[in-house]
Amino acid sequence: MESYCTLVLIAGILVVFVLLVLIVTDYNSFKAEMPPDVDQPSKLRFYHCMYALVEVLAKNLNRLGIVEEHTLIRLITDGLPVLGDSQLCIKDLHFDGVPVRIYLPREPAAGKRRGVILFHGGCGIFGSIRSHERVCRYIAKKSDSVVVSVGYHLSPEYKYPAQTLECLAVTVHFLQTAHAYGVDPARVIVCGDSVGGTYAASVCQELVPRTDLPKIRAQVLISPFLQALNFNLPSHHKNAFAAFLSRERTVRYLLRYLGKDCSLEEPILAGSHVPESMNLKYRKWINPDLIPEEFKLGYKAPPPASFLPRVHEEVPELFTCRVSPLLAEDAVVCHLPDTCIVTFEHDVLRDEGLLFKKRLEDNNVRVTWHHVEKGFHCTVAFFGYGIFSFPSSSTVVNHAVDFIKGY
Repeated sequence: MESYCTLVLIAGILVVFVLLVLIVTDYNSFKAEMPPDVDQPSKLRFYHCMYALVEVLAKNLNRLGIVEEHTLIRLITDGLPVLGDSQLCIKDLHFDGVPVRIYLPREPAAGKRRGVILFHGGCGIFGSIRSHERVCRYIAKKSDSVVVSVGYHLSPEYKYPAQTLECLAVTVHFLQTAHAYGVDPARVIVCGDSVGGTYAASVCQELVPRTDLPKIRAQVLISPFLQALNFNLPSHHKNAFAAFLSRERTVRYLLRYLGKDCSLEEPILAGSHVPESMNLKYRKWINPDLIPEEFKLGYKAPPPASFLPRVHEEVPELFTCRVSPLLAEDAVVCHLPDTCIVTFEHDVLRDEGLLFKKRLEDNNVRVTWHHVEKGFHCTVAFFGYGIFSFPSSSTVVNHAVDFIKGY
């Protein structure tokens, strides 16, 4: 027994030693600024450090050829499983070959219900139907809606643009078969957080010219990623070292999602991937001057970087509307459905939501905007975990529910 305890102690010391070595050798991964006004900063710091530790461990195991980096990170981003729910009928199906989970309220409805299609976040690499299980159940019950959670296949196993195309395919399938699920096809709403917001915005844009389908009634975009031209907006600098999604992580994950070389990270962060002609063309839509003054306190725009044609040629996907919905022409934007945008103060992507809000309003699209002062990127991922969650998580999801109930 004594020798067993000694072995356990030695193993414990070795584990602690290895973890300390990992932290020291990749200290930058653990760096995160915790403003005093962010939601529960001590709890957020703890979660961020746990995530960073798994990220560093996954990186080193990947180098040793033991496990793919994204495989280990998915284990924690998928969250914990949920027990059954007597108020909902939950089915796992496939729409046009794409896995979906559909949540149907058991309470009989007086007529056709609204439908909500949810695209989860996770940079196109992480996340799953399970990661957003609690959010989907809550929306279905609180808004009395039929919710379809889309389990699009992830990168790198499925190369871009498989994710966008699968989200589009599911949406088209549901619009065509809505009656079979007790849904009014004229009351279908698309919803997404982070890259899920990218997919929701992209799907709405791609369906604009379709006259053979019912129109999407509304879209809900929670902390969406909407452009890849300028990573030097005020929120990129204010929240450069924010928890979970720093400025550097944003571009690194984007490159991994697209299957690009991560050595392109630095020139893209600097803006060297965008030629001057393109900057001039899109300056009317992507420009710090368009951000309200209250969001630019202390901001000083960096000097323009030198254009690198090689980098530009490596990343043509960044200039498409599937990756950067903010680049859509006004002829498309003016036909987009009513939109709810939720932004977070402590989020590198805050200003993209603000810029898209202005574009929609300039094109006479009805916009409902909520700004969560204490919110941070990944707020939604913590919804439904009781004391382990954050107050802002409930605030965000309730904003979405209140908007959805209006349709």
